[in-house]
Amino acid sequence: MNITIGSDHGAVALKDEVKMVLKEYEDIKVTDVGTFGTESVDYPDIAEKVCADVTSGKADLGIVLCGTGIGISIAANKVKGIRCALCNDVYSAKKAREHNNANVLAMGGRVLGFGPAGEIVRAFVESSFEGGRHARRVNKIMAIEQQ
Repeated sequence: MNITIGSDHGAVALKDEVKMVLKEYEDIKVTDVGTFGTESVDYPDIAEKVCADVTSGKADLGIVLCGTGIGISIAANKVKGIRCALCNDVYSAKKAREHNNANVLAMGGRVLGFGPAGEIVRAFVESSFEGGRHARRVNKIMAIEQQ
């Protein structure tokens, strides 16, 4: 599985911790599109880079992080084909994949501690879309994008 990750300056430390969690998985390759320091950057630019990898098929999943996770998740969801879920708990991360077929996870570097964020990431990457009745709903979500 290929995962592209990116953060703004408000979540670089959390991004580095998430990358450590992802190293636990032998079958996951991580691409980091930045940023790499605390100098201010604009989170929409990072969201666009991560989502481009997901929509092109270069990445199976994306992870985006900013101070709260809110701005970068809004930006990510503006990209056609992206279903980004802002998750602050394990249950939401699991259901985002199982019920909503989320392909990008968003989290906040100033909201979550390293331990909880790691558990959220594990739940997200270890879960998969259930299909069934959820497929109909996801198809309706994606149809809205075509309007």
